[in-house]
Amino acid sequence: MSKKNYPPEFLELLKSVQAKRPKTVIEHILEHGQITTEELKDVYGYNHPPRAIRDVREQGIPIETFYVIGSDGRRIGAYKFGNPSDVRAAQLSGRTAFSSTLKNTLIEEHGARCNIYLAPFPERELQIDHRIPFEIAGDNIDLSEDSDAYMLICPSANRAKSWSCENCENWKLKEVSNCRSCYWAFPESYSHVAMREMRRLDILWVGEEVAEYDQLKETAEKVGEETPAYVKNVLRNHLECEGD
Repeated sequence: MSKKNYPPEFLELLKSVQAKRPKTVIEHILEHGQITTEELKDVYGYNHPPRAIRDVREQGIPIETFYVIGSDGRRIGAYKFGNPSDVRAAQLSGRTAFSSTLKNTLIEEHGARCNIYLAPFPERELQIDHRIPFEIAGDNIDLSEDSDAYMLICPSANRAKSWSCENCENWKLKEVSNCRSCYWAFPESYSHVAMREMRRLDILWVGEEVAEYDQLKETAEKVGEETPAYVKNVLRNHLECEGD
């Protein structure tokens, strides 16, 4: 569909978007009719293409996903504008897809804490994230505000989760069932971490606890061990004593 075929009010909505990432996507689609995950990565440097597309959707702009053949001969994702009549009117004011109501619900259910680090954080620092990445589950979770589909995580945990998910074998397989049993989606009950047989325990020392961590680190250095290995040994010795 060429630019001249879009309704004037739809074009006005497109022009009203000023944030760099969604604006880049919008301008590319207007000029070329579509944009691929390959172009988002190689041309614009967006290593998480679905997040860039989500930025556009959060403006109320309908985006359709389809598949094309990439430069390496593999099938890759591509995006184009959907039907202009599907614009989400509730978002024309700039409201994001994640409402304050959803965030408040998550805080009521889980507390104002990071669901990965299990540590309290100021509410303003907590970010809403899909338990199952948008790249895997697709549109069926994008518009949902079922609190069970989301989690609150701090920026550091969000970056760690994104890196781990994007480098997971399931990023290509796109099996939702694999995500449902993964640490990054359900840290409270999981059987693997990004398709690897392993367990994680992310611990933060906050406020007055920092002094305790510094003491722990200093002790580890004295015995010539890295802090994580030292903590494991302390726990292992404790469990052995408990078993006697």
